[in-house]
Amino acid sequence: MKSLPTDPKQSMQRVRVGLTGLATVLLLIGVASAIFSSADREAPVLADGASRPDVVANMTDGAANGAAEKNEPIAELGIAPRTAEEKPEPALSPTPQR
Repeated sequence: MKSLPTDPKQSMQRVRVGLTGLATVLLLIGVASAIFSSADREAPVLADGASRPDVVANMTDGAANGAAEKNEPIAELGIAPRTAEEKPEPALSPTPQR
């Protein structure tokens, strides 16, 4: 494939356009980041009659449910069955033969 001779002015124009586009993208990312970070700092707005997140979190943390085991996170999610932690009954010794 032949390479066409390019004008140095045209090459500089392409570099300028590329750098301008890159600067524009970086500026847009910076503005979006500033908007989202300021939105995170604001207190959430609650509607009248809506449930309060701190109360709902306390109700669902499992502290009220005594059956919840903290050492079985997969079983808490319902993915795997719980294991019984009861001690097995001692095996009966065989009765002596007479």
